[in-house]
Formats: sequence, C-alpha cells, structure tokens
Amino acid sequence: MPIPRALNGLLYSGGKLLRPDQRAHTAMRPLEIVPNYISSAEGSALIRLGETQVICTASIDDGVPAFQKGSGRGWITGEYAMIPRATSTRTPRESTRGRQSGRTMEIQRLIGRSLRAVVDMPALGERTVWIDCDVIRADGGTRTASVTGSLVALGLAMQKLQAQRAVKTNPLKDYLAAISVGIIADELLLDLSYAEDSSADVDMNVVMTGTGRLVEAQATAEGRTFSVEDLNKLVALACPAIQQMIEVQKSILNLDSQKADVRSPKPQQ
Repeated sequence: MPIPRALNGLLYSGGKLLRPDQRAHTAMRPLEIVPNYISSAEGSALIRLGETQVICTASIDDGVPAFQKGSGRGWITGEYAMIPRATSTRTPRESTRGRQSGRTMEIQRLIGRSLRAVVDMPALGERTVWIDCDVIRADGGTRTASVTGSLVALGLAMQKLQAQRAVKTNPLKDYLAAISVGIIADELLLDLSYAEDSSADVDMNVVMTGTGRLVEAQATAEGRTFSVEDLNKLVALACPAIQQMIEVQKSILNLDSQKADVRSPKPQQ
C-alpha cells in the first residue's frame, strides 16, 4: 500500500486525496440547525456544520435606511464576526483594530444580498431586519453556514411579524442555502474544512434558492486556473447538498403550509 504523503496538512495517497474526517468527496459534514437559540431575538438559530458553528440572529427595527425612505419597501442587512477563539489561535477582535477587514465586509454583503433575494420587500414594509452572524467555532465554510443559518433566523422573525399581524403575508418567498466546493489536486470536493480550503486550487461558494435558482456563485482560482466544465461540475456537486440543507430548513419553517393556508382558504360552511 502506498505511504501517504502530506499535502499542506492533508494526505494524498494512491492517486487519491484522503480527507481528514474520511468523508467521501461528495459528502457533506454533519448538519444541525437549532432554532430559537437566542430567546431575546425575534428570530435565531445555531447552525453546526461539522466543527463550524455560527449563531445567527434576526432583529427587526421600524424604519429603513435613507435611500429606502418613502419607498414602502423593507431592507435586510448582515453583520458578521468571529469570536477571538473561534480559530486554533486567538484572533483579535476587529473592534480593537478600529476597522473591519475586507473579508468581513465581503461576507456581510454576501449575507445581506443573499437573503434579500428571497424576501418580498414591499410585503415587509418599511422595516429593517438586522442579521447578525457570530462564529463561535471556525473550521471552514463559515460564510456559507452563516447564509444557511440566517435563513432560519429570518424565517422565524417573519413568522413572528405575521403572528402579530404586523404584515399581511409572510415576506419570505423561498428557502435559501449555501455550501462550499473546491478542487484540490484535481479532485472535486464538497463542503471544505479549513485544512482543505487553505489547500484548494479552486475555491467556490454556491448560494441557491429552494426552487433551484442561483443567487451567487463565487469561484476563485487559488492555485491554478479552471475551465467552464470545472465550473459546471462544481455547481452540480453543490446542488444536492444545498437541497439537503433546505430540507432541514423546511422541517423548521414549513413555508409551504403557510402559503397553502393563504392561497387556499377554507370554504364557507
């Protein structure tokens, strides 16, 4: 049997990459979403994806940013942070540095625009939903886990608005989830851990709705260029995993039954 050799912290043996947790290349890490994790928030969820853990909360404020005032439309914005020991060594809080990193701002924008893609803004009215994603353990895929967990937090907050009769219908139109994929040593891998992500030749994040529509596909050549065929294969690899995550979201939010109640009122006796 060939002796495995180290590849930037990974093992590569017999022409095949050996994943640290022995997963198949097309396998996702164990997923768990705990709803209502923070009872003081309008909506919240803890998402665990392998060792990666993110607390997501949704807070609703009356009013919108200046550029939306008078439009009758709502707004959704995201904030993202990692606690200092989310990683193997302490990372100083960005507040002590006096500014956010470019990576943090990029992730916040991704979270906000992803969620806005599945919300009926006029139905939300002139309200702002603040999505806060706090990473308590980082082992790769924190931005995609933040998107997936935030959808649940947002959905729970929208249900609360509807229960309070603050909105006529649930502004959340569809489910939304995200997953990372990549290429390492010519192997296509699903749901990269940190060791894999830091060694990837190609790194990609895919955000998709429950109806199978792409919201975002962030693909970057880290070690080598890649073909359009590679790009299509990576998206195809992500799709079943995203649908699996959406099934977990459905078990919590059950949007389909809410839509059925709105569209199919009970007949008069």
